[in-house]
Amino acid sequence: MPELPEVETTVRGLKEKILGRIFLNVWTDFPRSIKKPKNFEQFKKEIKGKKIKNIWRRGKNIIFTLSENKSLLIHQKLTGHLLVGQWLFNKGSWSSQIKGPLEDKINAYIHLLFSLDNGQMLALSDVRKFAKVELWDSQELEGSETMKSLGPEPLDKSFNFERFKEALKNYLKLKRRGKIKQVLMDQGVIAGVGNIYSDEILWRAKIHPLKEASKLKEDELKKIYKFLKEVLEKAIKVKGESFSDYRTPSGEKGEFDTLRRVYQREGEKCSSCKNIIKRVKMGGRSAHFCPSCQKL
Repeated sequence: MPELPEVETTVRGLKEKILGRIFLNVWTDFPRSIKKPKNFEQFKKEIKGKKIKNIWRRGKNIIFTLSENKSLLIHQKLTGHLLVGQWLFNKGSWSSQIKGPLEDKINAYIHLLFSLDNGQMLALSDVRKFAKVELWDSQELEGSETMKSLGPEPLDKSFNFERFKEALKNYLKLKRRGKIKQVLMDQGVIAGVGNIYSDEILWRAKIHPLKEASKLKEDELKKIYKFLKEVLEKAIKVKGESFSDYRTPSGEKGEFDTLRRVYQREGEKCSSCKNIIKRVKMGGRSAHFCPSCQKL
């Protein structure tokens, strides 16, 4: 699933390409992806003619602030990614009219496509069709549980070490215990971190993913906080991780793979100590770690 760096990269790319554009029309072959309003024809009617005034991110959500006090929210979920280009519908599928990365097969699973006023198109490619699309009244979205349930943004200037400790403390007040990897991935604690970056943060901090958050010492928390910001910022600079489905709005791969140290590297040698990287399952997810560098 695209995490904070991938979503932030998408937002920045979309702002460069389509900010100020107007939605002229919308097509889908999978109306179930439209969650609000649930009737696709109503969705089409409401979004036509709306101007894109801003594009921003909250957690893993992409929000388009539109004219007439409307907001379009897209959560890309497991395999979705937004693309900007031009496509032609032929023999039951869309084909890119722009040569290059947009022609790659992973970008061809288009199930939602918006036509814009400058001849460009905004497409959602999603092989698993899990992505969520919602059209809100802007004030309603701001006060919704979708927004209020999210924790602080880890790259905000206001997210200092004390706020980080407070977020963990609030989690432990409610749930009393939790493995640190699970805590980092909880969107109500910190918004935007998922499976990939929690593994990478903890490897750099030399903290075992199964360690109880309540047992972490001050110096361990400082290391997690330091690498939380550092890893996410570096990942944004290289436009995210694309070893799976994610691509930028231009259809290109991100390059975090060159910086990935433990995630999905089970059985390989740790780049720090040369011991073998292990994987353990936890709560339906996997944690990758070096048993030598990250002792429990």
